[in-house]
Amino acid sequence: MILQVLAAMAAYFLLLLFVSRRSGSTNNNDTFFRAGHSSHWGMVAFGMIGASISGVSLVSVPGWVGTTGMTYLQMCFGFILGYAAVAFLLLPLYYRLRLTSIYGYLGQRFGQRAHRTGSLFFIISKLTGAAARMYLACLVLHEFVARPLGIPFPLTVLVPLLLIWCYTRRNGIAALVRTDVLQTACLLLSAAILLWAAADVLGLDLQGTITTIRRSPLSRVWEWDAQSPQAFWRQFLSGVFIVIVMTGLDQDMMQKNLTCRSLGEAQRDMCTYGLCFVPVNLLLLGLGVLLHSVCMAKGLAIPSRGDELLPTVIASGVLGAWVTIPFSIGLIAAAFSSADSALTSLTTSVCVDLLQLERKDTNEAQQSRQRSLVHICIVALFLACILVFYEVGSGSVIDLIYRLASYTYAPLLGLYAFGILTRRRPADRAIPYVALATPALCAALDYLAPQYLNYHFGYELLMVGGALTFLGLWATSFRD
Repeated sequence: MILQVLAAMAAYFLLLLFVSRRSGSTNNNDTFFRAGHSSHWGMVAFGMIGASISGVSLVSVPGWVGTTGMTYLQMCFGFILGYAAVAFLLLPLYYRLRLTSIYGYLGQRFGQRAHRTGSLFFIISKLTGAAARMYLACLVLHEFVARPLGIPFPLTVLVPLLLIWCYTRRNGIAALVRTDVLQTACLLLSAAILLWAAADVLGLDLQGTITTIRRSPLSRVWEWDAQSPQAFWRQFLSGVFIVIVMTGLDQDMMQKNLTCRSLGEAQRDMCTYGLCFVPVNLLLLGLGVLLHSVCMAKGLAIPSRGDELLPTVIASGVLGAWVTIPFSIGLIAAAFSSADSALTSLTTSVCVDLLQLERKDTNEAQQSRQRSLVHICIVALFLACILVFYEVGSGSVIDLIYRLASYTYAPLLGLYAFGILTRRRPADRAIPYVALATPALCAALDYLAPQYLNYHFGYELLMVGGALTFLGLWATSFRD
């Protein structure tokens, strides 16, 4: 079966390379950064589902059911409002300013210190978050495929990263718009096959599957206890602001949307894939309910860590050995969809925001060589981060990603809110210090609140951090 999985993955890699080559062979910055502003909104919208869902959701979301039921849907409902805010508040701003990197807005509004501060926080956030996603996917593939063949974990990570580098190094975002369509299709098909396999083991037809999920005590959606981290308003509002910062203020997520032909198409794309989050995550949560039912029916011990539920059930063989193939393909598709766009957006941010490559008095060939060097350096950093995750380990990776976002995206939320909602200008030298102080204050609040206030922060810490940044900027500002 391992050889069959390897053959299926090799075929998928070849198809991925073929699709990427169809994006053209022009090696220039306009293609790499902006795809010539020629992407069809439908392709971008469908591809963004896979880029946003990622392999972390495929593995972690079903595992969450055991501890939090389906309360994650409360956050998904908040996502919808968040995507509407991005579509109608932020996208018009970015298109009006004709931005390649969205952090160019901070430069125009506040100056170069703010521009580079925003970019640096994005680079830190995206590098750690995307590496965490890739780490989980590579860890599962290592256990299923590489370890039995004696392949070390660093090589399990290096090979996919080199493949990603191969199909992104020339055409960048133009290639990703096409490859994301393939990868999203593989991810959704994989999730549907796994759910069907679990239902088949339990002897359920479609109606029986729906009834089993609906009647399960794990299908609880609403939580009204205000002290619970899963309380409705905490989850809903966190979902709104997580989308605003992790999509609307994230170069990775916005870069593909900025390749659409017009603002109207970009808004249509944003609203379309934003509405898809509820049904897609409902599919994954339903899979989690069925996997718990399979464990009880077959006498399998339910893992203590949610991330291990799906891999454990598949490894047990109760779903059939054949499901390893669609699971592996879906996982690697999701991992690639997240990692390739992260690598491309990080390269864009370093080149445009930090090195200001497009402003330099150099020709296109020189800029392309510098961009290629930055791109390979980002791949090396990515590899290093994943290996660090492997050494220290982690709990639920999706929870870790959102927790990291609460700290690292909070300064971006405060900077953009201050720029859009006020007409004041903070002191140029104060901006980096205010931004750096925010994560430290958030960490102190997160540590002290349970002891002195009997309150445990959830993802709403992001909103608190954004407010702290806003207040710090106000205290150091003057009327423009």
